[in-house]
Amino acid sequence: MTPRACADILQWAGELASRGWRGLLWLAADEEEAERRAAALWQAGGWRSPCWIAAQPPATMPSVQWLPPGKARSRLGGEHDLLVFDAQAASPFDADAFGALSGTLRAGGLLVLLTPPGWALEGAAQQAAKLTPYHRRLARRLAEAEAVAHWHGDAPLRLPALSAGVAPPASTPPGDCATPDQAEAVRGLVGLKRRRPLVITADRGRGKTAALGIACARLLEAGEREILVTAPRLESLAALFERLAVLRPEGAWQPPCFVDAGGGRVVFVAPDALTARVECGEAGGAGTRLLVDEAAAIPAALLGQWLAAFPRIAFATTVHGYEGSGRGFALRFRDRLARQAPDWRELHLDTSVRWAPGDPLERLVARLLLLDAEPPPAADAAEPLACRQWRGAELVREEATLQALFGLLVQAHYRTTPGDLCRLLDAPDLSLTTLSAAGQVQGVMACSDEGGFDSRLADQVARGERRLPGHLLAQSLAAHAGCRDALTARLRRIQRIAVHPARRREGLGARLLQEAGEAARHEGIDLLGASFGAEPGLIAFWQAQGFRAVRLGLSRETSTGEHALMVVRPTSAGGKALAERLAERFHRLLPALLAFELRGLEPRVAAALLGEGPAPELSDVDREAIADVAWGRREPALARPALQTLLQHAARRGECDPVLPWLVAWAFQGRDTDWLGARLGAKGRRDVHDRLRAGIAHLAEPQGIVRAFPARGG
Repeated sequence: MTPRACADILQWAGELASRGWRGLLWLAADEEEAERRAAALWQAGGWRSPCWIAAQPPATMPSVQWLPPGKARSRLGGEHDLLVFDAQAASPFDADAFGALSGTLRAGGLLVLLTPPGWALEGAAQQAAKLTPYHRRLARRLAEAEAVAHWHGDAPLRLPALSAGVAPPASTPPGDCATPDQAEAVRGLVGLKRRRPLVITADRGRGKTAALGIACARLLEAGEREILVTAPRLESLAALFERLAVLRPEGAWQPPCFVDAGGGRVVFVAPDALTARVECGEAGGAGTRLLVDEAAAIPAALLGQWLAAFPRIAFATTVHGYEGSGRGFALRFRDRLARQAPDWRELHLDTSVRWAPGDPLERLVARLLLLDAEPPPAADAAEPLACRQWRGAELVREEATLQALFGLLVQAHYRTTPGDLCRLLDAPDLSLTTLSAAGQVQGVMACSDEGGFDSRLADQVARGERRLPGHLLAQSLAAHAGCRDALTARLRRIQRIAVHPARRREGLGARLLQEAGEAARHEGIDLLGASFGAEPGLIAFWQAQGFRAVRLGLSRETSTGEHALMVVRPTSAGGKALAERLAERFHRLLPALLAFELRGLEPRVAAALLGEGPAPELSDVDREAIADVAWGRREPALARPALQTLLQHAARRGECDPVLPWLVAWAFQGRDTDWLGARLGAKGRRDVHDRLRAGIAHLAEPQGIVRAFPARGG
């Protein structure tokens, strides 16, 4: 029967190809039988670029055509006509790999999904009951989808009927733009104007990254000397550098840059390194150009920093996909664009370069992985809010609610991926809280429990001898802050919190945290905590809710360019004592870290954190030294301890004077006058010191420190 079934499947693939479409074959059977059938189809098809994705290489396949799921991103930008995706017991379903690789399948290609027989719900209810909530949802969605071909166990092959499609466009010569959309994007990229940023959005498979590569090739040909490109990871730019290699064959790929024969270069710089280079004046400035891909996966604060530094800049991002949500990018970044570059332009790529409109696989993958999840409608602020807690097993039965809350999480967080949906439904210690109004979810919070271990295990973790998966906050505080009690106490970590974009600044986030605090106290939890990228706006939100900083990462995260900050709020008497110890250790260490390891920290972040800590009393000697600097001619460096104390008092008052962060940068971080001058718009050392003196005088007055002698020259 296998040869006949393979022939029927290949005929179906041919019909898909005639429409410019792709298809999914779901093969649910025992591991050995599933692999045998997939191998028979592999051999019968004469495929040009097949790939078998599994945790271990199948015995019947050449290893060169095998790919572990963790390496899926290495194939971004490539193309396949057959993908065998093993999701059997030995190869758990990897949603991120599934989403990434499905986009590499070209028209006429097949995606063959191998699953245990229990996934086929019909006639296997007992086995299906053993599936995790995430797998139950996947199996149900696959069974309901009309476009899926089924080949389960002893059941006959079932192929879906195909509707009429649109004939695919004629192929274009290698190196040319594949669609009019892509050609328009390339023209916009090549013709970038000063202070007129270009924003390119597209669904997956529209040739967005390849358009960046084509534009780079044309710019090099025109004599451009250097083009900087960045993305969350180098693999995301595979299509860019592949286009460069085709269009500029005389050039050479010398990671991390492409060197053209004419001497021009296209250089990849990771977000954290790019930010560091901009801050020290080594990147940006007159005549420079930057192309940002997958901008939705990068914090808006960094995008804004690059926007100010590079006169010619373009941002490209996937609207729906495994790299992040372009919807969230638009919501967070449009206001900043309007402020910093009101003449910015936007292009959207609609036409796929690999498949024709109406492709059934694109719709199916989006539904399976919730790639198209959008926030629900906003309810009127007058509608009462209802709070409810959920577990993953409950949400599997409530698809509309699941889509709504995942849509909120996607648009609120720049790193939400399909794999997060799996963790959301299956993590045993994770719970979700929703706020709904008029039947629509308006806010959501995801929490997980950590800690509660014995003292012996806590010692092992603190010494670096053991690691405990799933206990990020407790383990980090034990290993890096040296606090064993963080592992023996019970912590509840707030993993994500999201509010409908139309309902922000209405207190919904605070309401969710209030609910979390009440539940934690009732359930004997000692601390609420969270970890996020240190950014002034986020810090202010958590501080307003009573959370205190207890740890700051010493280096920037590669994909975000921000330092990870951990905050806690006590919910028990023991938790209060623990939070006090953690905060005291952090603030005792913070000034020394700012002078050395955190010298490059964003000054506004440093000021916000200093404002949480205690400030020593100002002695009469301190006051005199501050006055001598502010209104006299004393060298500021010789009064640094007194000035540091003054700045801590100003930070604790929530002083919003714009010069405060730069004073912190000078007094605590040792920033030199050149660095300060560039940011204050000052000319020369004397001008910098005059501005710092003026700022010190302004901050000194609330402390009762006033000019005690005539003005200079008086």
